[in-house]
Amino acid sequence: MKITDAKFAEGFIRMANDGWEQGWHERNGGNLSYRMKDEDVAEVKSLLKEDGPWNEIGTSVPDLAGEYFMVTGSGKYFRNVILDPENSCCIVKLDDKGEKYQIQWGLVNGGRPTSELPSHLMNHEVKKKASGGKHRVIYHAHTTNVIALTFVLPLEDEVFTRELWEMATECPVVFPSGIGVVGWMVPGGRDIAVATSELMKKYDVAIWAHHGMFASGEDFDLTFGLMHTVEKSAEILVKTLSMSPTKLQTITPQNFRDLAVDFNVELPEKFLYEK
Repeated sequence: MKITDAKFAEGFIRMANDGWEQGWHERNGGNLSYRMKDEDVAEVKSLLKEDGPWNEIGTSVPDLAGEYFMVTGSGKYFRNVILDPENSCCIVKLDDKGEKYQIQWGLVNGGRPTSELPSHLMNHEVKKKASGGKHRVIYHAHTTNVIALTFVLPLEDEVFTRELWEMATECPVVFPSGIGVVGWMVPGGRDIAVATSELMKKYDVAIWAHHGMFASGEDFDLTFGLMHTVEKSAEILVKTLSMSPTKLQTITPQNFRDLAVDFNVELPEKFLYEK
């Protein structure tokens, strides 16, 4: 057996390739991480190497101490994940304080985990707490239409949520808690990780202005589906605005309230303002 034969690894590789095929990962853009289950670790434990150096994460995530993650590599291309996963990805274990990581598989030609590792791990820690341990996937992609909208819409949670909710009826059902927005920040550092993790305490998706999207979910399908839904909604909005800056008709606040009742979801009233 190879690690890439494990079901979790197959899901990871497929999701990376799906993102590439959507056009969200030019060059080495974007990153993906998966917090492994105990049974995942047990399945591949004999294939992991525990003699590598321990490296500083750049932040502290004590609630993830001792856990294992499959992550994409820094500078690696999503288009190559399906072709050469052992060179494009790795499995890391965190130390007993959640301050260091050890590469136990992958990156066979050298390298390190994604430069966004601090953001991923800080948000894994937040979403683990918020979801009772259910959330396991963190995904960052350069979603074209969402990025375009960050140049023309106010960088406010309420505005982005409301505008994207209006573009497709299923949106408030798929992301009922809304969307957070982070103003432009230098990627890969602690500051953007902290800002994003604050938003992810109440949202499952955050938009990074002029950069892309950051999403969390319970599994690969739900996380990819969340990002796909938000980006498709953004595409509809871009097309709508290109035809006319004014909508002749749209989904109203009361329409949203009626939808929430029928689909048994809670929609925060702060997004249901009158325009």
